[in-house]
Amino acid sequence: MLGRYLIPLAPFLLIAIHSVLCLFFFLCLEHEIRILKVRAERRDRSQHADSSELKAQVAEITARLLETEERTGVLVPPVPPKSGLNLNKRSQVIRMSRRGEQAEKIAATLNLPQREVELLLKIYSRVVYSPDALKATGVNSQALN
Repeated sequence: MLGRYLIPLAPFLLIAIHSVLCLFFFLCLEHEIRILKVRAERRDRSQHADSSELKAQVAEITARLLETEERTGVLVPPVPPKSGLNLNKRSQVIRMSRRGEQAEKIAATLNLPQREVELLLKIYSRVVYSPDALKATGVNSQALN
């Protein structure tokens, strides 16, 4: 008798059990989806806060850059040093050197860079004491060395 009622109801019981299992899995998946949505919203909020912070930092850096550019534009560039010697200065350097004054003192007196004075004196000494110039004056080049 049990077989008589149970066998015809078996397909309906299997369908009912299958439906309950499907409903259970559906609810579990829905719960997982909600959890994932909450996590995604938290991550989005965190990224939004980070991007807002980065935007604020970029704005601050831009403002500082503009301020620096404005300050730099206001400053007057330094005056370049005087370049080149005119003939009057050259003759004064040579004259003072013949008197025995040092290159440092000559540079300070004439308000010239010391290196320029040293270079001028070096060139002058080579030109004056060159073999061709010494032959013209009759001085032996071996006597100077």
